[in-house]
Amino acid sequence: MTEDTRARMEGLRGRIDEIDERLVELLSERAECALGIGELKRALRLAIYQPAREAEVLAHVCAINRGPLDNEAIRRLFERVIDEARRLEGIAARDEAGRLDRNATGTVQSED
Repeated sequence: MTEDTRARMEGLRGRIDEIDERLVELLSERAECALGIGELKRALRLAIYQPAREAEVLAHVCAINRGPLDNEAIRRLFERVIDEARRLEGIAARDEAGRLDRNATGTVQSED
């Protein structure tokens, strides 16, 4: 491998690392939004799983996809993102239910 090739590869890998950092930040921001939506769903007594909304999200991300990933790859990636958001909503719902149960029984739980 030539020095030029090595430098180019290192540059591209550095760029991938920077993009990965931005992706993590954006995924975390998206998860925060999903948690807020989950809170509203609980207040309105709506189910966590909303298949029509999931279909809308998947259709949207496929519609805006310009490649090089094909729509199936985008769909699979976003299905995982949605699954994780739904998992977080479920955890938050169970945590809230646990707090409500403890409050109803008069058990005091410290907030560490």
